Amino acid sequence: MKFSGPLESQRLSLLLEMAISREAQMWKAHVPKIQPNQDVAISPRQRDEVIQWLAKLKYQFHLYPETLALAISLLDRFLAAVKARPKYLNCIAISCFFLAAKTIEEDERIPVLKVLARDSFCGCSPAEIRRMEKIILDKLNWDLHMATPLDFLHIFHAVAVSSRPQLLALLPTPSPSQHVAALTKQLLHCMACFQLLQFKGSMLALAIVSLELEKLLPDWLALIIELLQKAQMDSSQLIHCRELVAHHLSTVQPSLLPNSVYVYSPLQQTLVTCNRGAFHRQPSSVPGPGLSQDNGRPEAPVTATAALCPRLPAPAGGCKPGSAKRKVEEMEVDDFYDGIKRLYNEELAPEAAALENVGSVCGADVSRQEGSVSPCPPLQPVSVM
Repeated sequence: MKFSGPLESQRLSLLLEMAISREAQMWKAHVPKIQPNQDVAISPRQRDEVIQWLAKLKYQFHLYPETLALAISLLDRFLAAVKARPKYLNCIAISCFFLAAKTIEEDERIPVLKVLARDSFCGCSPAEIRRMEKIILDKLNWDLHMATPLDFLHIFHAVAVSSRPQLLALLPTPSPSQHVAALTKQLLHCMACFQLLQFKGSMLALAIVSLELEKLLPDWLALIIELLQKAQMDSSQLIHCRELVAHHLSTVQPSLLPNSVYVYSPLQQTLVTCNRGAFHRQPSSVPGPGLSQDNGRPEAPVTATAALCPRLPAPAGGCKPGSAKRKVEEMEVDDFYDGIKRLYNEELAPEAAALENVGSVCGADVSRQEGSVSPCPPLQPVSVM
C-alpha cells in the first residue's frame, strides 16, 4: 500500500475534517471539581478507577482497543450530561462497555450479556444493564458514532507517514501498525486520567503523536504545525497538553530494570521453592490481575513478588523430576496490533508467541545469599492497560 500521493492526502484530509466536525458537535469541556461529599457526585478518582477496570475487561474478553476507546468516550459523554451517583457508576460503565462492543466488534466477538454481567463482577444483573443501556441511549440521542481520541491518533499517524515517507525508515518498530499499537497504549493510559479531560480527543491524540515525532524527525515541529493547521487547533493548548501528557506518561510508565522478569500466570498458580531450590507449582488463593472478588471495582494487579511471598514450605520428599517445568502457554504478541494492522492492509503477523520456561528441575544451581534461596532477580509489576 502506498503511504503518499495526492489521492491519499485528500482521503486523509477528508477523514480528518469529518472527525473534527463530529467532535465539535459532541464534545463538552470537563472541568475537574473537588466534591466534598462523594456520595452525591462521582469523583475524578472514581472515574479513573472504573476506566482502569474497563481496560482489564477489554483484555479479559479479547476486544479491540477501539471498543475500549468508544466505551470511555460514551461514559464521559453520559457523565457530562447527567449527575450520576457513585453507586450507579459500575452499572453505567459496564453498560457503556457493552454498547461499545455491540457497535465496534463483529457479532461473534460480542460478549453474551449474561456472561459479561457474571464474569465482570459488576454487581448488576442483565436486566439492570439493559435498563441502564436504555437510559444512556436516551441521553445520548441514540447516537453512538463519535470521533474518539483513538480515531484521531490513527488519522494523525497516517498523515505523518504520508507527508514524511522517510519516517518509515525511522520507526522503532518493524511496521507502522505496530508503532501505532505502542502509541495506542499510551493514549489509553491518558484517557484514564481525569485531568486530561479538559482537552478534546483530537488535541490529546496530537500531543501524543507530537511527543513521539519529536524523538524521530529533525523537522518534527514543521509537521506538527501542518497538523495543527489542518485540525484548526490552538498551539498554546497543544503545548499545555503536551506537558501534562509527558508528565502523566512518565508516572505510569517508569523505566524498568534491565534484569526484569515477568511471570505470566493465566491459571492463577503460585511458584514456590522446593527443598533443593527448584520451583513447584500449586494453585494460588490470590485473585488474578483484572478482577475483584467483592463488587467488581477496579483493583491493582497482583505483582509477581506478592505471588512468591510468603515462601511456602517445601513438600516432603522434594519434587519429582520435571514437575517444575511450566507448560508453554500461547499469548498474543501485541493485543493492540490486532486491532490496528488492518489500517495499513498489512499481512497477518503471528498472533502467538511462546513464553519462556521460568521453572527449573530439582537440583538446578541457584544463587544462594547468606543461606537463603534467590530464585530470580527482583520482579517488576507489569501494566495491564
